[in-house]
Amino acid sequence: MESFTTKIVDMMKAENLFESQGGPIIMSQIENEFGPLEWDQGAPAKAYASWAASMAVGLNTGVPWIMCKEDDAPDPVINTCNGFYCDWFSPNKPNKPTMWTEAWTAWYTAFGSPVPHRPPQDMAFSVAAFIQKGGSFVNYYMYHGGTNFGRTSGGPFIATSYDYDAPIDEYGLLRQPKYGHLKDLHDAVKQCEPAIVAAGDPVVTSLGHNLQVPVPPLISQFFFSSVFKSSSGCAAFLGNFDWTAHLNVTFNGIQYDLPPWSISILPDCKTVVYNTARVAAQTSQITMNPVESFTWQSYSEDINTTDKAAFTSNMLMEQLNVTRDKTDYLWYTTYVNIGQNEKFLSNGQNPSLSVMSAGHAMDVFVNGQLAGFIDNPRVTFKGQVKMWAGSNTISILNAAVGLPNVGEHFETWNAGILGPVTLDGLNEGSRDLTFQKWTLQIGLKGEALSLYTLAGSSSVQWGKASLKQPLTWYKALFNAPGGNEPLALDMSSMGKGQVWINGQSIGRYWPAYKAVGDCPACNYKGNYSEKVCQSQCGDSSQKWYHVPRSWLKPTGNLIVVFEEWGGDPTSISLVKRSVGSICAYVDDTSQASVLLSCDLGKKVTEIKFASYGTPSGMCGGYSEGTCHAHKSYDPFQQSCVGKQSCAVNVTAAAFGGDPCPGTLKSVAVQATCG
Repeated sequence: MESFTTKIVDMMKAENLFESQGGPIIMSQIENEFGPLEWDQGAPAKAYASWAASMAVGLNTGVPWIMCKEDDAPDPVINTCNGFYCDWFSPNKPNKPTMWTEAWTAWYTAFGSPVPHRPPQDMAFSVAAFIQKGGSFVNYYMYHGGTNFGRTSGGPFIATSYDYDAPIDEYGLLRQPKYGHLKDLHDAVKQCEPAIVAAGDPVVTSLGHNLQVPVPPLISQFFFSSVFKSSSGCAAFLGNFDWTAHLNVTFNGIQYDLPPWSISILPDCKTVVYNTARVAAQTSQITMNPVESFTWQSYSEDINTTDKAAFTSNMLMEQLNVTRDKTDYLWYTTYVNIGQNEKFLSNGQNPSLSVMSAGHAMDVFVNGQLAGFIDNPRVTFKGQVKMWAGSNTISILNAAVGLPNVGEHFETWNAGILGPVTLDGLNEGSRDLTFQKWTLQIGLKGEALSLYTLAGSSSVQWGKASLKQPLTWYKALFNAPGGNEPLALDMSSMGKGQVWINGQSIGRYWPAYKAVGDCPACNYKGNYSEKVCQSQCGDSSQKWYHVPRSWLKPTGNLIVVFEEWGGDPTSISLVKRSVGSICAYVDDTSQASVLLSCDLGKKVTEIKFASYGTPSGMCGGYSEGTCHAHKSYDPFQQSCVGKQSCAVNVTAAAFGGDPCPGTLKSVAVQATCG
């Protein structure tokens, strides 16, 4: 640990990268979220954390060191907060800044699980709550989503997409309204900067009674004002932590309306420039448009042939210790002798094979025929298998899907076929195969031949594409589509496997593993968790797989797919990801204008919906209410069509007059970019 850390620091010093040397690095971190392990590990873990902090400080970088989620970080190391909310957090010494090193914008996607989303209102609320209580630093995790190309996904079953519902998605497109709503938040906080910096700690005053809400953990809900006041100015944050009730509150002699679970920001302690629950930013609807299909050839993976690296063992062995993570795959092969007098040979009642695996997925073959495939964190295959008199071959391909990524005692986290493996329904009853001779083969023949490269794919004879066959390689050639839109592969017709383009691994795909869970209607109000707002229940956790344009040549690109279970490659398509419709919804007329903006190079081509009055619904599904101004479309047609961006003032006159005096009105609009 010390050698590694010293090596990294010395590399930085050699390039004069630390701020103390005139470089850009202003802070360093040692360890990450180690503190929770101390709850179980006790004194030895505490001693290690103290040693790690002392070792890091001793390297004399000239910049502060931090430790995330490490309450006992020793001076001068600064302990910081990671989580969905950090307004509760204070560092372990009053002279240390209050820092939020990971503000979680949602949660990761896992194969077989729904996809988490975090509402922009709640994300903004959590950040505003942290700043209003004196927080000095916020770092988003993730601000730009990413992709776990190859086999780099950390943790079992973590998907190839690491989009994280980030303000900028894994393809580089703005996720609206989250991006815009947070941008507006940052603009509002920036306006408060003179007062916040000069005032130091805010003065926090309760504006209402406490409400004890019976949710785990028991928390206090309240209305408050947080004021930063100095000779440089005055800034205020007015907060309503109640989940259900609007609050009308008087502050500095002025009445303010606070929606549930929201914070209003007043850079001059008078004028509200932002409220976390009122989203003025536009919403973007993303489309995935097919631009390329493929003409496939196929090659069958060899099931029974072993190479010189294969070895035998008189017991089953743990997978990761054997493969050393050089591949996802490990073959376990054994032979079973069936006597001529076995009853099942004549009565047609085939024996039952049971295979227990520590994970994460497996294909079971008997005499070269697929008997079944299984997935789940700990998987058990149990099914009748056809056998004949004499020697029978049982071949099991076990696939690992990621390594342990959080927790303790990683050495006890196993993968692979550990047994027992039994054959039931024989004359003798049950035969235990666990401790007989097994042949172990690391990886696939196709991997050894590098079939995913141009040179490797030329080393074997490919044939006409065979569909829905297990353990099959597919290849095709294609040209790069025009334009600059991000690209993806639609793999929804496939089962499980991996895909490469020009020798680069796009990653693991697994659309056959459907998401299991609940996807109720999403509400931004109240404490967020990764289970609150989810999508894809009953469907594939991940359907599209990011293809970087930088990996493509203008012509002659090679795509290679290895399918484990038997998908249909004829339905794979290359798609372009782009913004189709853009929408805006202003929930009251206090908003000065409605803003619409297409991506650079595109313009508004059509106004698909517009209503000033009482519209309802969401982007892509708006409908008029009982109150609707008949000239709702006119200002958007005049100001927006043919332009990259536009602004329409929200006044009754702009829409031809007030359609329903005395009624609180809203504006909803949907436009198409092209």
